Amino acid sequence: MNLTGAQALLESLRREGVEVIFGYPGGQVIPIYDAIYREGFKHILTRHEQGAVHAADGYARSTGRPGVCLATSGPGATNLVTGLATAYMDSVPIVALTGQVPTSMLGRDSFQEADITGITMPITKHNYLVKNVSELPRIIKEAFYIATTGRPGPVLIDLPKDVSVSACVYSYPETLSLPGYKPVYEGNVKQIKAAVAALETAKKPLIYAGGGVTISGAEEELLRLAEKAEIPVTATLMGLTAFPGTHPLFLGMLGMHGAVAANYAVTSCDLLIAVGARFDDRVTGQVSTFAPNARIVHLDIDPAEIGKNVRVDIPIVGDAKHILAALLSLLSAEKHEQWLKEVNKWKSNHPLVYQPHTDYIMPQAVVETILELTDGEAIICTEVGQNQMWAAQFYRFTRPRSFITSGGLGTMGFGFPAAIGAQVGNPERVVIDIAGDGSIQMNIQELATIASYQLPVKIIILNNGYLGMVRQWQEFFFEKRYSEVALNNPDFAKVAEAYGIKAYTVKKPEELKRMLTAVLNHPGPALLNCLVHPEENVLPMVPPNGSIHQMLGVGEV
Repeated sequence: MNLTGAQALLESLRREGVEVIFGYPGGQVIPIYDAIYREGFKHILTRHEQGAVHAADGYARSTGRPGVCLATSGPGATNLVTGLATAYMDSVPIVALTGQVPTSMLGRDSFQEADITGITMPITKHNYLVKNVSELPRIIKEAFYIATTGRPGPVLIDLPKDVSVSACVYSYPETLSLPGYKPVYEGNVKQIKAAVAALETAKKPLIYAGGGVTISGAEEELLRLAEKAEIPVTATLMGLTAFPGTHPLFLGMLGMHGAVAANYAVTSCDLLIAVGARFDDRVTGQVSTFAPNARIVHLDIDPAEIGKNVRVDIPIVGDAKHILAALLSLLSAEKHEQWLKEVNKWKSNHPLVYQPHTDYIMPQAVVETILELTDGEAIICTEVGQNQMWAAQFYRFTRPRSFITSGGLGTMGFGFPAAIGAQVGNPERVVIDIAGDGSIQMNIQELATIASYQLPVKIIILNNGYLGMVRQWQEFFFEKRYSEVALNNPDFAKVAEAYGIKAYTVKKPEELKRMLTAVLNHPGPALLNCLVHPEENVLPMVPPNGSIHQMLGVGEV
């Protein structure tokens, strides 16, 4: 059949199972939007291109399916850059579509021209500039395959306007060939046997789970391994839903703001099994003192990550689900009673605590109350900073893909539009954005999006009047010189009400549960502006370049 490039694009997206596009129109993508209008393709109009790419990201993280976003050329395309970098750092499958000036105008500094493939080369897994409409179906198929296989990541397709309006004889390829791109899924048998042997002799083994467990869908295998061999489990920020937060073997998050028991266990273990994690600096602290007594087994689908930051004794390249299943088939049941006794003593002696206040709402109490009211069943999205860390510390996740946050890039303004994508992808779930008063203002225009589509996203703002994490660092390490961190905030409830969204402000601790209940029970979008203690800190905290077993706040309330 004969189709225009715009029609071929939509037909190809359908063939890939795409149900929704998040986007914002502009001159060079008008033909695509005309095809969307004519064919009734589901589209969510965000109010900024950054909102669109973060929404596609939240959709992908929460569903496991690739997210799709669409922007016009020039500034529309460059507004996707932060979101693409966010997805790239956290291995999120996104296909980003950008308009481009006609091929005859390329390289002439034409109106709204930007070399978006050049700009995004370091922050995409791959990208394309389509110059011939007949190549478009193949490129779409390749893009989705690359984005979703191996270590996932964003792929960008740049579409000149003449390609969108040109006609082609449409044929979608059944197969593809990508020489040089062959992700490895099955681990090396010899290395797997070596890992089993190490486990069978270890006295103090520890599993360190990262986001790769969730990407692989290996939560069940991880749970079975931990229970079969009595191995305690700690997780990265990105790995928090890889293991049930209520399980007795779970130690919580490790690293800079990790649980004391988790950091002590890493320091004391004699075997560290890293699954789908990359040993980033917020986890390791001072590398020379990280897991100093341990042999390290590293399972990862990306060979470039193995040995990049720490020494690895037993590397295994492949998919976590496949490798863990192979380990389980070879491993005998193990007992580590003394080790668990030691770990549980740390858990008992050093729980995550905070001091309640009679006059101020404590931010940790907000998270704890959300947990109580949702029973751990909500999809929690966060911004970045203190709100993110308190959510990671005090919410207990029991379902995979239920914590949506920017880990590697640490993108302020991510959580709210990501919550939009998560809600679109999971209409039956409660979706909550735990936000900071600084972060929420970076994409606050997306209030119009949830109002327009009546998406029941719940926004809970931990409003302390500061850029809280920066203020905390200035308190601890810069002698309380609070430089440019005090915020002159608007009344967030009134801002939300101006968009037609139900909103409340809560100031008193005794009113918190009632107000949170009202927001969560509201059938549409709703916002709660929580005025919390202005100078509460996230503890424990490992100082920069410090060792993770030496934490500020340990032994204190």
